[in-house]
Amino acid sequence: MVEENVKAALMAPRNIVFPTVTNTPAVLWLVALTCVPEILLTLGETGLLGFERLRGVFLMYGAFWNGLLSGWEPVYPGQPIAMFFTHAFLHGSLLHLLGNMVAVLALGGIVVARVGPKGFLLLYAVSAFAGGAGFALLSNSETPMVGASGAVFGLIGAWKFWEWQLRHHLGSPMRPLWRSLVGLALLNVVLWLLMSGMLAWEAHLGGFVGGVLFAAIATPSLGHRV
Repeated sequence: MVEENVKAALMAPRNIVFPTVTNTPAVLWLVALTCVPEILLTLGETGLLGFERLRGVFLMYGAFWNGLLSGWEPVYPGQPIAMFFTHAFLHGSLLHLLGNMVAVLALGGIVVARVGPKGFLLLYAVSAFAGGAGFALLSNSETPMVGASGAVFGLIGAWKFWEWQLRHHLGSPMRPLWRSLVGLALLNVVLWLLMSGMLAWEAHLGGFVGGVLFAAIATPSLGHRV
């Protein structure tokens, strides 16, 4: 049976509008927990709290380091595995954090409406891991990688899979979907140029692929839920 939250979308075959669930505790708590480190680090850098160098410590323990996969000595046991997830809770600045968390709030409700709160958290974790994997496979950078962008692109990947799934089910035009994907790719190129190559597009790609695969496995049909 097709879920009620999907039936609403069936009424608009050309302009696909997905139902959303607002103020879901799973999404709000995840955003809050992700905000804590960057707020703490930003306050520390003002010098008012007496721990100006705390960001370096956080990066050492929580950032994604490619070197840890090629012989570097970890700071603590299990760090080469833990960093696939911990990097998503660290950011380079408040602006970096804000951009990612706005996206999580915007997309989280759509994901929850489709797969529920537990499915959202699982998708987020899978996408964060896939983002780290993409960075490890496609980048040879020895600088630390941080940010929830891989997880965000995983949410986007799942969303776009569901759009493809629904358009295919309805026989709707695919052109709007392809246009949005091209626009997403161009946005990454523009940001990469503006940031002088410091954009971790590899993590974005890995997260996106992870999100698509998660959605394809967890929701192979319109009526299936995690």
